[in-house]
Amino acid sequence: MSQIFEWIFSQYAGVPTHIIVLELVSVVFALLSVWYSKRENILVYPTGIIGTGIAAYILLFWGLLGDMLINTYYFIMSIVGWYMWTRKVDDTHFVPITKTTKNEKKWSVLLFIGTIVFVSVVYAIADKFNVWTAYVDTLTTAIFFVGMWLMAKKKLENWIYWIVGDIITVPLYAYKGLIFSSLLYFLLTIIAIYGYKAWKKNLGKSPQTLLK
Repeated sequence: MSQIFEWIFSQYAGVPTHIIVLELVSVVFALLSVWYSKRENILVYPTGIIGTGIAAYILLFWGLLGDMLINTYYFIMSIVGWYMWTRKVDDTHFVPITKTTKNEKKWSVLLFIGTIVFVSVVYAIADKFNVWTAYVDTLTTAIFFVGMWLMAKKKLENWIYWIVGDIITVPLYAYKGLIFSSLLYFLLTIIAIYGYKAWKKNLGKSPQTLLK
C-alpha cells in the first residue's frame, strides 16, 4: 500500500503545493456535485460552482485548454441550471426529469460539432496541437459540453454523455500525471451509471423538494 502512495505522490514531484491542495479540494467538490446530481438535489450546483472554478485554474496551469474551457462553461451552466431546476410547474412541484426531444437531439449534435471547432481553434491559436492529448481533450470537451447542457435541462440522456466522457478522461489524466483527478473520473463513471438508473426511475416525476 505504501508503494502505491509513493507512486501517486511521485507524479507530483516539482508541482507547487498549492496546486496539489487545490486539486484535492476540487476533487471533493466534484464528487459532491455528481452525488447530488444523482439524487436530483439542487446542491449539485453550488458544489459544482466551487469545484469547477478551482478546476479551471488548475487545468490552465497544466495547459489543458479544452478542459479549462469546459470547467469555465460548467461554472456558467451551473448558474443557468440552478435557475432552471428551481422553476416550478405548479405551486408545489418542480420541473421533472424528461427524455431528450428530436429538436434537442439536433441541438446536441450542433453543440458537439460547434465545440469541436471552437476548441480546435483555441488550441491552434495557442499552438498546443503538438501532442496527442490535445486531440483527446478536444473530443472530451465536446462530449461534456453536451452533457452539461442536457443536465441543466434535466434530460435523462445527460448521464450517457458523462459516462462516455469520464471513461475517456480517466487514462488521459493519468497520462498527464493528474492522478487524483484520474481517480476522481473513475469514481464519477461509477456514480454516473447509478445516476442514470436513478433518473430513469424518476422519469416524468415532478419533485416537491430539491433538497433530498
